[in-house]
Amino acid sequence: MAFAVSDELLGTFVPVAVYWIYSGMYMLLGGLENYRLHPKSEEDVKNIISKGTVVQGVLVQQTFQIAVSLLLFTVVSDDSGIIQPQPSPLVIVVQLIIAMVVMDTWQYFMHRYMHINKFLYKHIHSKHHTLVVPYAFGALYNHPLEGLILDTIGGALSFLVSGMTPWTAIFFFSFATIKTVDDHCGLWLPGNLFHVFFNNNSAYHDIHHQLYGNKYNFSQPFFVIWDKILGTHMPYSLVERKEGGFEARPIKKD
Repeated sequence: MAFAVSDELLGTFVPVAVYWIYSGMYMLLGGLENYRLHPKSEEDVKNIISKGTVVQGVLVQQTFQIAVSLLLFTVVSDDSGIIQPQPSPLVIVVQLIIAMVVMDTWQYFMHRYMHINKFLYKHIHSKHHTLVVPYAFGALYNHPLEGLILDTIGGALSFLVSGMTPWTAIFFFSFATIKTVDDHCGLWLPGNLFHVFFNNNSAYHDIHHQLYGNKYNFSQPFFVIWDKILGTHMPYSLVERKEGGFEARPIKKD
């Protein structure tokens, strides 16, 4: 007997699976010193928490994410048993753009406020910044409250405002997960399409994780428009290190 899995369950659990699969792929590539933004040795020197602690923290956040997602799908689901049809491809594209804009807007202002508010930074957001040298599966290492506010609520708003179907949500949240992991991977690989199509990338976000960039480059996960509009954009140059690899160096603002 075939077992049917609902779109709602897929929309909840596929992004979680994608997170660990995609970040796992990047961790296997972590030894490629010629493409790293920081030497491998700096992970243990500059990061003050263990990878085991990071794994536990991410799993806690994903547990909250799963609970809220299931609740959201339950609230918006149609009990008639009629499968919600997919809109036309053009409508889907518009929905995805709206979802990206909503998520970017929400996360920019929430993220920036957590830096401005000293209490929130000290007790909540600083947990994420214990990873001075970002790596892939640390992308969602946050205080549970921050994960709830930025990622879970931001995702729920994107879903509701865009009006996307659960099936479209599977693609959108999986794509957003891949993009977030990519931004934290700590690598600058040749041919990476995210670096071709998005200015918000691993080097851009690496600047934010350094002390000199702590009040810049708040945008995540897709575009940098809010940083540019509101004056928090810090441009950078990518410089090859003598020992191999790259370094993202800030370009001084006028």
